[in-house]
Amino acid sequence: MVARCPGGEPAAGISKKEKTLKFKHMSLYMVKQYKAKLVPEMMEQAIKTIKTRFQKSLAAELDLRRVTAPLFVLSGTGINDDLNGVERPVSFPIKDMGERRAEVVHSLAKWKRMKLGAYGIAPGYGLYTDMNAIRADEELDNLHSIYVDQWDWERTVTAEQRNLDFLKEIVTKIYGVVRRMEREVYEIYPHITPILPETIRFIQSEDLLKMYPSLSPRERETEAARKYGAIFVIGIGGKLSDGKKHDGRAPDYDDWTTPSDGGYKGLNGDIILWNPVLESAFEVSSMGIRVDKTALLRQLELDGCPERADLEFHKALLEDRIPLSIGGGIGQSRLCMFLLRCAHIGEVQASIWPEEMVETCRKHNIYLK
Repeated sequence: MVARCPGGEPAAGISKKEKTLKFKHMSLYMVKQYKAKLVPEMMEQAIKTIKTRFQKSLAAELDLRRVTAPLFVLSGTGINDDLNGVERPVSFPIKDMGERRAEVVHSLAKWKRMKLGAYGIAPGYGLYTDMNAIRADEELDNLHSIYVDQWDWERTVTAEQRNLDFLKEIVTKIYGVVRRMEREVYEIYPHITPILPETIRFIQSEDLLKMYPSLSPRERETEAARKYGAIFVIGIGGKLSDGKKHDGRAPDYDDWTTPSDGGYKGLNGDIILWNPVLESAFEVSSMGIRVDKTALLRQLELDGCPERADLEFHKALLEDRIPLSIGGGIGQSRLCMFLLRCAHIGEVQASIWPEEMVETCRKHNIYLK
């Protein structure tokens, strides 16, 4: 994830050019003398160009086909995603279904995997969606909004592909698409120069802890991103040697417990870039090889929720009715924000923001949609 400022203290990687403003329920990083790279009309055109071209390139690179995605799913099925395991979904009753409740999706990790099985998609191929979600418990700041728009993708794999080398192969392909998109933005807007390194650096979360033992997980990401420009942090969800998790993950989609090379655990991670505007780590994608039956049961037990095995999605997985897969989400507004060098996600996305945040941003030449 990205650097936050709990308690109002600046996170590592926030330079003296910035100041952190602490509100009642949010933190906001303000960049001095900020000026958007594009005027509003050109910004809208650039957003459209990035979204259109990127999804086409991603689909071609990973052999994905586009499918229509739901905005909500039925409650109690286990299909919605719990993300870090604590977020509350927005829910509502359906009159013509006897007041049965539905809930707005957080993401579509499990839904996509079920569709792979429903459509009979063979290994090596997959699907992607233009996913919209509401995350009402999100902590609002420069990078977080209650409205989420992302490309959610999922691809069928074989049992032999459930390994670290294959994960790295897919990450490298996605990073290549991001770099090409950065180059295309430069060709259209020459004053927005490319900054991403040629290759992405793979780092185990355990090694990141050893590199920066006195820093928080967010601060470690910032220091590593500053050093390498682009990193993929591997193994997110399980406890590290200090007894703490690098970050939370729900137990029923990413595999964060299966042993890998070198005695590490986990087949998932985050793509994180160095953001030169905010001078901090900047996550653009969370992804991973998904749980198989063994990993699912193990992770449900570790998280103290073995009863989930009786839910619709979990039973389908345990009964081999859905395939093995790899998948993730790539933030659309996040990517646009990074490529267009914006200081706030609200510059590229229409959402709801606290009045105090809107006014403060306006005073610093940041205009939220």
